[in-house]
Amino acid sequence: MYFYDYPIKNKELGLPIFIDNIGKHNCQPHTVRSGGFPHPQILYCTKGIGTLCIDGIITEISPHTAIFLPAGYPHEYYPTSDDWDIHWVVPDGYACADFLKYIGLEKPTVFEIKDMALLEHFFSRMHESILGDSINGNLRASGYLYNFLIELYRQKNSGRVVRTSNRAIVTAIDHINNSYMNKITMEELCTVTGLSKQQLCRLFKRHLGCRPMEYIAKRRIQTAKKLLSTTDMSVEAISEKVGFCSGSYFTKLFSRYEGMTPTQFRII
Repeated sequence: MYFYDYPIKNKELGLPIFIDNIGKHNCQPHTVRSGGFPHPQILYCTKGIGTLCIDGIITEISPHTAIFLPAGYPHEYYPTSDDWDIHWVVPDGYACADFLKYIGLEKPTVFEIKDMALLEHFFSRMHESILGDSINGNLRASGYLYNFLIELYRQKNSGRVVRTSNRAIVTAIDHINNSYMNKITMEELCTVTGLSKQQLCRLFKRHLGCRPMEYIAKRRIQTAKKLLSTTDMSVEAISEKVGFCSGSYFTKLFSRYEGMTPTQFRII
């Protein structure tokens, strides 16, 4: 299966960022661009194996791998297996370059995608919006593009804390990732890290910009978003599964951090 979406551009031309084109190919053909592509490209692999050649460096591109290619940057890529499923998104807009720079996409980059579900969700919504409305579909799709890029930013940086922070913060994050669905107290985090509450709060503020209990709530919401996007579980059931004490408290925090209720998130 493959498709190419080249939306008719109308009102979205005045937006800071919008979609120039998106598509997918279940066996991406051999592509050589000696002068690069006119716009920046984001590609990611969901199946099969391929090869990227850029700046004389050959990189294997396997499932759960993303590629960023700046505009006008020479490159070549081709499949090395029977199938090589590649999705691509080409953003544009007067703030596109600044936004990509803000999320760390300036130079050619290859990075791992650990959780494909939300990226695929927003990608599908972009495609459906463009396909369903040839006049104004790209306006709606551009909203999903913003969500897609923010999720890409999160994925790109999801392992950075583990690689760069000290042992105590790594221990705390590992404990939260393994136990967020259960009740976690500050005393428990202090015990596993060997730090006082004040020391632990300072570390979280320095490395993550939030307090430990806020990080736990955000970690639970991260999983809740995936369940809202990929399952038919009720909001109450999802709330319980990810570790919130009540559905109303879950909805309150979800609305605070996401700007919408869990139900609204599910239908966008």
